[in-house]
Formats: sequence, structure tokens, C-alpha cells
Amino acid sequence: MMRTGLIILAISATMVACADVQKGDSNTFVYNGNPLITDKFTADPAPMVSNGRLYLYVGHDEYYEGQDSAGGGKEFNITEWLCYSTADMKTWTDHGGVLRPSDFKWADTITAKVGTAWAAQVVERNGKFYYYTTVQGQKPYVGYAIGVAVSDSPTGPFVDAIGKPLVCDTMTGNGKRGWWNDIDPTVYIDGDEAWLCWGNGTCFLARLKDNMTEIGGDIITLNMPKYIEGPWLTKRNGICYLIYASMGVGREAIDYATATNFEGPWTHCGQVTGEAENSFTIHPGVVEFNGKWYLFYHNATAVVDGKKGAIGRRSVCVDELKFNADGTIKFVQQSK
Repeated sequence: MMRTGLIILAISATMVACADVQKGDSNTFVYNGNPLITDKFTADPAPMVSNGRLYLYVGHDEYYEGQDSAGGGKEFNITEWLCYSTADMKTWTDHGGVLRPSDFKWADTITAKVGTAWAAQVVERNGKFYYYTTVQGQKPYVGYAIGVAVSDSPTGPFVDAIGKPLVCDTMTGNGKRGWWNDIDPTVYIDGDEAWLCWGNGTCFLARLKDNMTEIGGDIITLNMPKYIEGPWLTKRNGICYLIYASMGVGREAIDYATATNFEGPWTHCGQVTGEAENSFTIHPGVVEFNGKWYLFYHNATAVVDGKKGAIGRRSVCVDELKFNADGTIKFVQQSK
């Protein structure tokens, strides 16, 4: 009887292992030019490298009836955040959904059925993976707020780390965008220090405490020319970079500034790339991987299930990012 049980267990384990392999195989695809992801609408790419693998986190733009006539932020309907990964920038694995707005119990996902979630970024520190993202808060957290979830794995499961917003409207001035200026978090770990930058209309910056779940100092405002939203912090050869969505010709482009430390002063250096095709927004995500630097962004050129790309149906892309000898960024021509 015991022998039979062991045989059954062994067969079951083998079946599970085979199922995992088949699932992994069916969830892989090869990059054949932009857009990178073609079976779903995706936006706001956030790359992260861990243990020799690049992980890419994106918002899942989903169509809903009435989307094309919506306004006031309701054009965007991110229902979950997805994760993809690669070891070589060619073959990618789709890990599916790893976080949803409803995973934050303080988020308003009932009265505000669409447009409740925006951009995110994941960073690794001390063996933990911290997912900083944007959701719409419910009372007493008015407007959009920044939450943080945590996991022991880059592919989740992620759980709300503190049960409340990390940043909400009562902590920042209303600025140009009022109740939705606390969006689009980016985090960079510089030695022992961790920096959080965010904002729509106003660019905010603050240190994070060592626990990565509390603001560790004053929130300061950075004066960035043409700044709209979507900041991204990174560093290369001692130069700090703030790359962000700027106001281009009727639509967003990508600009950048440099500094010798993240507190500034910052020097505006011009454009990284121009406006994205068919999209009002563009969102930079920059990373070094396997000896090269890459710029991730989105346009709106994909067609999914017969639905064309639109302001709220975007498609993530990637191009190589190159630098001049003085550390300035070479202009990126968006490829197809």
C-alpha cells in the first residue's frame, strides 16, 4: 500500500513538473521588433534586473465599453500589473498578473470602477522586492496615492506592506494637478540611501527609510523644465539621471536632467526621445542589462483582439540607450 502511494505521488509530481514545463513553454515569446508585447495592451514599463534576469513590470490597459468617449483620466483602465522576464532580451516569459489594485484594501476599486491604477516600479533590497505603484484611495485618502507591496520573489505574490498609502494628498501640495499629483513612483537605491521620486504636474523627491516603507525626510519639489509625469531615477558613472515624460509637440516626449547627487541641483540636458506614435503619453523605464543600457517606453500602435491602440490602449516598446563620452544621452530614434 505504501509502495502504491509512493508511486502515485511520484506520478503526480511528474505530471505537475511536466505541466509547469508546458506552461512555461506556452508563455514564452520572441521579441521581433516594437511593440515588444503584442497580445495585450500594456503601458508604463518598469524594468528591474535580479540574479542575471531582466524583469519588466507593466500596467495592463484593458478596453471597456465607452472608453473611447471617456475623459478626465477615465480613458485609462489598468486592471492589473503584469510581469515579463528575459535572460537575453530575445526570448521573453510571460508571468501573468502579479498585483491588482484590489490588493490594497484602502484603494477605491468600487465607486471608481475604471482609471483607478497607474504606473509602478519594483526594486530589490535585502532579499525583498518592493512594488511601488499608484492607486486611487478611498476615504480618508483623497485622490490618487502611492502604495507599496512586498514579496520574496520578483514574480510575487505581492502583498500590501503597510496597509495604507506611502504617499497621499495630505502630504504634498496640490500643485498643478491637485488630487492626482501623487502618481508614477520611481525608486533608486544609491548605496545606503534610497530615493523616491513621483508626481504629475509637480516633481516630488524624498528619501526612503531603510525599511523602504516610510518617507525618511522632507518632501522637496524639483523644478524640471517641461515636466509632466513619469519620472525615472538612475545612475551611471557617478552621474545621476532624472528621465521623465515632458511636454513635446502636442503630446508627451521624454526629457532628462543630470546631477552629481539626487538632491541636486539638476541640470536639464534636453530630449531623450520625441513623441510616441499614436499616444499622448510616454513613460520611460531605463536599465543596464548584459553590458547594454535600454530605454523602455510605450506607444499605441498594437492591435489586440480587433481593437486598435488608443490613448488608453498602449503598447510597450524598447530600444537601446547610448551615451556620449561626457555622460549625456544620445537621442533615441524609436524603432519599429
